[in-house]
Amino acid sequence: MGRKRRARGRRVATTAALLAATVTAALAAGCTGGGGPGDDGRGSAGESEQATSPSATGSSVLAVKLDNAAAARPHTGLDAADVVYAEQVEGGLSRLMAVYATQLPKSVGPVRSARESDLELLRQFDRPVLAFSGAQKKLLPLIDGAPLRAETPGSASDAYFRGSGKPAPHNLYLRPERLVPEAPGQSALTTGFRYGSAPADGGTETASQTVRYPAARFTFTWSDSRDRWLVGMDGAPATTADGKRMAAATVVVQYVKVRESGFRDFLGNNTPYTETVGSGKAKVLRDGRAYDVDWKREDAADGTAFTTGDGTPVNFAKGQVWVVYAETS
Repeated sequence: MGRKRRARGRRVATTAALLAATVTAALAAGCTGGGGPGDDGRGSAGESEQATSPSATGSSVLAVKLDNAAAARPHTGLDAADVVYAEQVEGGLSRLMAVYATQLPKSVGPVRSARESDLELLRQFDRPVLAFSGAQKKLLPLIDGAPLRAETPGSASDAYFRGSGKPAPHNLYLRPERLVPEAPGQSALTTGFRYGSAPADGGTETASQTVRYPAARFTFTWSDSRDRWLVGMDGAPATTADGKRMAAATVVVQYVKVRESGFRDFLGNNTPYTETVGSGKAKVLRDGRAYDVDWKREDAADGTAFTTGDGTPVNFAKGQVWVVYAETS
């Protein structure tokens, strides 16, 4: 399967012309920040050909880039995601990517802009649909040439809408069914994750785990009654728009290299690049315990394998998985 996915990943979609006009400030969400201006050179990615795209028939995952500034919370539709990735962005803040395969919520948001790291992360899926608000102009050709279907307000305006409860740019939402007609199913989650019983070594009993970025933090607190890790962001409980506490069955703190990219935001801050191909250490949280494990992803078209020290695969608990990328020391 790894060789087949790599072959698929090398089939770059025919590049279409970039849209003549960029997404306007009312439609394009910007770089990270509490309420500042939008991305430098905000614009939409060029549309990829959809006639032969597996994602056009609902057979590939939907990935949505989500705002995670304080003004953007609470999120809508995040609890329906199969996998939530958290990464560091400009200014030491955080942003999320929600991946949907087994169910599609009525709406998702707030939607924000894409980053270079997203392209490497998404190579593990077969022609995923990437929903985002825009990107820096220099990044757009890379998005356009990636083996994915890029959808922005400029290319699929009927799929996006502005909510009334938050100020722009923190109020852009997506109607997933306008991009993906039906959930592709579990088989589309080619993440490399395994689900089943916990590792035999028992791990370490853990009440909570915190991951800190320079200007953001995530805390996961075990709840016996929920049999889940309750999610906290920047010191506050994370809830959905309808008031439900967000909770994960498995949390992965994956230690990776975070380096400078070739891109900067409108303030001149360099955009961090999170390297998700390679190998390193990770901490897997499940069932109220923490397991120190190894991770390995040999190629961008492969999923990530998590193993114990002797090479035994590590199973995740069934349910939503959060992967938080932390900078390796």
